Amino acid sequence: MKIKTATFVKSSGSVEHLPPADLPEFAFIGRSNVGKSSLINCLVGKRELAHTSSNPGKTQTINHFLINKDWYLVDLPGYGYAKVAQSMRAEWEKTLYKYLGKRENLLTVFVLVDVRIEPQKKDLGFLRTVGEHGLAICIVFTKADKLSAVELHNNVEAFKTAMLEDWEETPPFIVTSADTEMGKDELLNYITETAKIFVRPDSKKKLNF
Repeated sequence: MKIKTATFVKSSGSVEHLPPADLPEFAFIGRSNVGKSSLINCLVGKRELAHTSSNPGKTQTINHFLINKDWYLVDLPGYGYAKVAQSMRAEWEKTLYKYLGKRENLLTVFVLVDVRIEPQKKDLGFLRTVGEHGLAICIVFTKADKLSAVELHNNVEAFKTAMLEDWEETPPFIVTSADTEMGKDELLNYITETAKIFVRPDSKKKLNF
């Protein structure tokens, strides 16, 4: 897939204000500071489509971007150590799980994991919760360029081993780097192939990807 257009649609503070569910949708989420905004910008070839920040927890709404006028890329609020009030975190979490549970056009949740660090309970817990709800998951390891080939392999295997304590088999995964564009084509190809299964609610006809 070649990204020709990528435009911001809207930010939604609640699921009641989301765009119509008439196109295939792919959501990106991860712990704070996992490199989500940088990866999204790399993916679409725009430096500032998603805003990056050194301050954890910058994304506080459900942000929709229309890609090639064919599908939605969704930037979700992160989870983890965002420096915000507990009450606000609880409200984000409530909205997040409501979105994940009710968004009928959501085809894949891309869960971003910093490959440089050991498996984190928050990542494993979130993956377990999403998996229990039957949502399609793809794990996206970020910041791979910061490690040697051996370190990268070992860290990916360590995460997969940690997951297998709760999973019969691990979801698919893609290793990426926003700085070097590693994994960009693989990620776009994954979206292309997955989007082919989508059927418009109004026409019942598959989109042409």
